[in-house]
Amino acid sequence: MSVRRADSLGGKAAIVGIGATEFSKDSGRSELKLAVEAVRAALDDAGLTPDDVDGMVTFTMDTSPEITVAQAAGIGELSFFSRIHYGGGAACATVQQAALAVASGVAEVVVCYRAFNERSGRRFGSGVQHREPSAEGAALGWSLPFGLLTPASWVAMAAQRYLHAYGLTPEAFGHVAVVDRRHAATNPAAYFYGRPITLAEHAASRWIVEPLRLLDCCQETDGGQAIVVTTAERARDLRRPPAVITAVAQGAGRRQEGMTSFYRDGLTGLPEMGVVARQLWRTSGLTPAEIDVAILYDHFTPFVLMQLEEFGFCGPGEAADFVAADALALNTHGGQLGEAYLHGMNGIAEAVRQVRGLAVNQIPGAERVLVTAGTGVPTSGLVLSADG
Repeated sequence: MSVRRADSLGGKAAIVGIGATEFSKDSGRSELKLAVEAVRAALDDAGLTPDDVDGMVTFTMDTSPEITVAQAAGIGELSFFSRIHYGGGAACATVQQAALAVASGVAEVVVCYRAFNERSGRRFGSGVQHREPSAEGAALGWSLPFGLLTPASWVAMAAQRYLHAYGLTPEAFGHVAVVDRRHAATNPAAYFYGRPITLAEHAASRWIVEPLRLLDCCQETDGGQAIVVTTAERARDLRRPPAVITAVAQGAGRRQEGMTSFYRDGLTGLPEMGVVARQLWRTSGLTPAEIDVAILYDHFTPFVLMQLEEFGFCGPGEAADFVAADALALNTHGGQLGEAYLHGMNGIAEAVRQVRGLAVNQIPGAERVLVTAGTGVPTSGLVLSADG
């Protein structure tokens, strides 16, 4: 059994800059250009220059390497660079890597970024096109021959079991879609700006893989997002109020696979997010009742419900009613269903805006925001807080 040690990272680093390109379905430029635009925008937001940066963090599923982005953005020497695996599960872990680097003195200013043409280029939603021999590929071999070729089909297995276990109908998922699109409708940066939906419209949308409908699935987006992290001390002297990294964690569950962990003891929860939740509550000293806003990874609506339950906001099977009652401010930017699918990085930016008090759908007095990364895969999460 592993030995638990006290976390000494909380409060030592902060997010000081956020920057993004527009979110579209056809950017008309390379992924490298998108990354550079986002990085420069984030540095400008922080009041920093490329010369201040000495660290870069991104995802493994990225075509723009750290050193290439650094060169194109005018950044000089790097003392730290890193990549996190597992797709959307990497989002908050990029911030963890940055916080670890600045807290330990390995770097002073670290930029985390994600940029892709996920709509006009490679579309992750199209599923597995070919599979090279590998240990990871072997796990997919238990699912692909049975027609489970896409992320939607992998999630549908767990979603169907969730409905059965708790006596629910697919309408339960619609509450998440409605809330996200309601927030997107008032967010000018969102692709679905001005286009809210109703539960009836959710129920009328076409099936993708039962029990998932079109409006249960996130959109596909071209765009870039960057985040700037530095020490808490330096953050207080910069242009914007810092969003202090109160806690940050990664998690993988027992018998974890990519998105095909069908051989675990149950399919009605997300054990990897449970690992993250326990770490965040333990290291922050916070409880669910002390969270003002939750930005939960919403590539598919059922996994938002399961996350609420894993974090203890409500009991098993109760999350749909919890969302319907607006018991917690959720995905105030519109989420990946409504604003943009940037592998969760735009959700971190929204958390920063909430802490700063500058979000378009600002929650009054928001001081603590929970953010999560991709679900169904090894994942990550963080809690951001207002300074002081």
